[in-house]
Amino acid sequence: MGTRASGGGGASFPDVVPFNVQCLTRLSWELGSRTVADDESTLRGEWEHTGTSWTLSHYRVTTNTDIVRLRTPVGRERFYGVAQMDLEAVLPNLENAPYWRRCE
Repeated sequence: MGTRASGGGGASFPDVVPFNVQCLTRLSWELGSRTVADDESTLRGEWEHTGTSWTLSHYRVTTNTDIVRLRTPVGRERFYGVAQMDLEAVLPNLENAPYWRRCE
């Protein structure tokens, strides 16, 4: 379940994710899974957490909108909608995090 960010009242990523985004929208599983499976959706990157079984996938779904899919250690999928420019600004935090590695 998504948590609430202090002050803004919006969704936020779980603590395992090494960044947060100001305007983040938690999507239902049904909407998120349908959207990333669509032919117009493009997988941009996938990362694994080295200390746990969390995975993070980044999808481009429209010209200005991305979706982040988090898979928990027990296999549940969480989907978040985010503006492309907001996500691109924080992705270096994921690339530089010592406990996340990009999947080949």
